[in-house]
Amino acid sequence: MTETATAVHLADPSEAVITPVLDVVIPVYNEETDLGVCVRRLHEYLRDGFPFPTRITIADNASTDDTMQVARLLAAELDDVHVVHLDAKGRGRALRAVWEHSDAQVVAYMDVDLSTDLNALLPLVAPLITGHSDLAIGTRLSASSRVVRGRKREIISRCYNLLLKASLQAHFSDAQCGFKAMRTEVARKLLPLVRDGEWFFDTELLVLAERAGLRIHEVPVDWIDDPDSRVDIVDTARKDLLGIGRLGRALATGTLPLEELRRAIGREPLVAGVPLGMVGQLVRFAIVGALSTLAYLLLYVVLQPFIGAQTANFLALLITAVANTAANRAFTFGVRGSSGAVSHQFQGLVIFGIGLALTSGSLYALHHWAPGATVHLELFVLVMANLIATLTRFVGLRWVFRNPGDRPVAGEGGKR
Repeated sequence: MTETATAVHLADPSEAVITPVLDVVIPVYNEETDLGVCVRRLHEYLRDGFPFPTRITIADNASTDDTMQVARLLAAELDDVHVVHLDAKGRGRALRAVWEHSDAQVVAYMDVDLSTDLNALLPLVAPLITGHSDLAIGTRLSASSRVVRGRKREIISRCYNLLLKASLQAHFSDAQCGFKAMRTEVARKLLPLVRDGEWFFDTELLVLAERAGLRIHEVPVDWIDDPDSRVDIVDTARKDLLGIGRLGRALATGTLPLEELRRAIGREPLVAGVPLGMVGQLVRFAIVGALSTLAYLLLYVVLQPFIGAQTANFLALLITAVANTAANRAFTFGVRGSSGAVSHQFQGLVIFGIGLALTSGSLYALHHWAPGATVHLELFVLVMANLIATLTRFVGLRWVFRNPGDRPVAGEGGKR
């Protein structure tokens, strides 16, 4: 492998090799002026104030100035400073190149300007070292964070994170803070799913991690804006919007093996048979069930005068059962894409048969014992029978949509 794809350690070859607990990556592009000051400051902090063995990796992504020469001099001067060079630009590409091949227990990154107070580094990585959390991010948007930056950047940052919450249902508070860490074993499993190699890399990484049920730890930070930032805000915003659209489509169509990722990393239910998100499933199932019941009763009332009670019950229940299965598949149990949809509907119809037996049997019993029952009494009996059928349906659909990650996913032809 050439130098463009791997780290080059220029320190004394006779030194003892100690596997670091933490590998801090500094992605750089044309930073010849600030790189030396920042790396020396970080190196001094890690050497004097950090309790674990560490490494600093300078990831130069296609600099056109003397950044690479400065990085090599720093690696020769300072212990545990490595250098990686990439021929293509992109912060995400630089982080991927280092994180996937690092031998450290935890990988992290921070911006070269060190805008974030370094005292937040240990609180950031401690839950990862212990194995409690999978990822950790610094947040500038916490009430306890102390941030110095211009109003324009503050507004842009908050609007972007609100957009993520609205469009991708993100729950983390700050996607773009340049202060993040991850357990290396998690990185190796998660990074192959991340397509972006530039600024949207952070967002995509966090959204996928959150959707897979991984644990994200947030640390309020003290942060001072770098007035010399060279980020093209307009171009970055355009690419972020494209990234949100692409990722949203992938999540909606189920082309990402997130359940497989969850199992691979070990964020499974603590109690066998009790799924993650059970409360949310029950709430969503209840919403779908309430709407289905209203539609069922409306259809029954419309059809019953023309075709009789039993036939009206059959048709109303059949129509709403098909719609109910489709809605629960996507909304309640989060199964996306067309793969398995026909099989799911067939299994849903089997469960429909149980509901039909309960409701039809109730009507038969009512008409047997009260031949002159009014439509209002019929509706009351049907509602009671449907309550029992609904409980049966929830149990049955949970079985139908169990472990969706075990089934083939539409569009998943291979790993990215």
